[in-house]
Amino acid sequence: MAQTVTKDIIIGDLILIDRGIIPILMNAGMHCIGCPSSQGETLEEACMVHGMDTEALLKDINDYLASK
Repeated sequence: MAQTVTKDIIIGDLILIDRGIIPILMNAGMHCIGCPSSQGETLEEACMVHGMDTEALLKDINDYLASK
């Protein structure tokens, strides 16, 4: 069964689940994957800072994880 992530996951933890998520974040415009904020910022917080649609990005990530 594939793991499902929520908007409350820390970006750093999200990357630890599967490094294949990095290109999804980068393609969405979140280019600061390695910055210190990613170690304590939730996906929702990062989306808010970057002006992104959290639900759309979350769907892309969960679709990717489900396809594995």
